[in-house]
Amino acid sequence: MIKAILKVKKRLVASSLAVTLGLGAVASTAHAADYNWRFANLYGRGTAYGAVYEGLAKNIETMSNGRIKVQVLYSGEGVGTSGILGAVKTGLITMGAPFQSMHAGELPAGLVEIGLPGGTSDAAELTTLFQEKGWAPILKKAYGEQGLVWLDPYIQPAVYVITKDPINSIEDFKGLKIRAPGAYGKFLRNLGASPVSLAWSEIYTSLSTGVIDGSIGSNMIDHRDGNHVEVAKYMYPLPLAGAQVLPIIVNRSAWKKLTPDLQAIVSAATTVHAREQMTKSKLWESQAVAEMEAKGLQWSTAPSDADKAAWANAGAGLWDEYSAADKYSKELIDILRKEAN
Repeated sequence: MIKAILKVKKRLVASSLAVTLGLGAVASTAHAADYNWRFANLYGRGTAYGAVYEGLAKNIETMSNGRIKVQVLYSGEGVGTSGILGAVKTGLITMGAPFQSMHAGELPAGLVEIGLPGGTSDAAELTTLFQEKGWAPILKKAYGEQGLVWLDPYIQPAVYVITKDPINSIEDFKGLKIRAPGAYGKFLRNLGASPVSLAWSEIYTSLSTGVIDGSIGSNMIDHRDGNHVEVAKYMYPLPLAGAQVLPIIVNRSAWKKLTPDLQAIVSAATTVHAREQMTKSKLWESQAVAEMEAKGLQWSTAPSDADKAAWANAGAGLWDEYSAADKYSKELIDILRKEAN
């Protein structure tokens, strides 16, 4: 699969990095930065993904020969998860890695972009959807209308639900309070659950105090790094979404201040970041599951055929609902429908 993805992205990565290397990106002497950026991400210090975002910041600094300095802001450090999109719009921070499900009212197309329940788990198909089938130009317009520059998105693994009590049948979701923003929440509401919107950093405490009965993670690594298994030991076997696709965004005014060579460098760095997210995620996912199982994680009962059918039906109407949200969502879903036929 990795070979297929790299083949799809070959032209983009090669051309971007060629520009970067041609500009002599590696710093030989230290000097004051021409631009000082603040970059907010979704994770806390010491987490696996937090380190990957820090790597992106360092790559931008190194590849720009120190002309762009990037300060990384981790979860809860000045900008909350639900505030990242707005903070980049206003210029409070320069660059952000938003979780689109936290910004349903601000950017409806983002909920389609991240991946609706029932979507493919094939990373090569997702990459092709963005780079070859027309999603990238649509999303550049959608974000552009809000004063944002949309850069190369990255792919993370499947989304699962962890709960405090076992789910023995689909009926057990009824009445549960589950942290599940955006389309994930609507999906679980269709199963009778009550979705709650919380930042990742709030999940552990909310589970331990009974505020919620379960939570999605962006992926298994989230559950592992959040130590969720200490307060919720049951993972439901069916994923809500096969994968998640998330963007890096930059304040457009700040972007326009960059020279063309620096714009090419930032774009190349995000392309490298996307590849690193994908390759490391697949390795980390299996490691995370093994580590959580060693700490007592159990899998809920394997779903029956009836449970599987109810699970599929819960997401069946979301395409129509999100298509009606705004013109960009419709354009994205029209492409999905065309590919499905």
